[in-house]
Amino acid sequence: MKKITKILLLTALSFVLIGCTTKEKTIDGNLSNIMKEIYKGMPEGELPELEQTKVTKKNEEYYLGKITFSYKEALASEPLMSSIAHSVVLVRLNSSKDAERAKKEIKEKVDPAKWVCVNVEDKNVLVESKGDLVLLVMDNEYSQKIMDKFLSLGESK
Repeated sequence: MKKITKILLLTALSFVLIGCTTKEKTIDGNLSNIMKEIYKGMPEGELPELEQTKVTKKNEEYYLGKITFSYKEALASEPLMSSIAHSVVLVRLNSSKDAERAKKEIKEKVDPAKWVCVNVEDKNVLVESKGDLVLLVMDNEYSQKIMDKFLSLGESK
């Protein structure tokens, strides 16, 4: 009887441990290619001409706010003309475990009025994560559409 009880307990414990260790999906590839995928499918002419800029310690406050977390790499996509309120920043964290903290910090510290004459409404400042990637989107018209595209990356169709 003791043997059967031990086997049942070990089996139950195995199911609990397996069920609690779900592998979080991450998006592979370099940030530039991921950024292109995020924008893929946006109708021509809806967004201004964009350029990608590597986020560094020197410019990270402009793109993300005065953050304190560390990350592997980050890439920003913004219009060539700075008076258009549109910014998409993709951040690859050191670990997906840091995602919640990074999202909270970006949302609190990013400046949606960083442009000279325009700003983005707070409701259109979106920050989400997928695995070790965090995406910040600021745009008064297309934030949700861009975020939905990011969140759908890597899913089977």
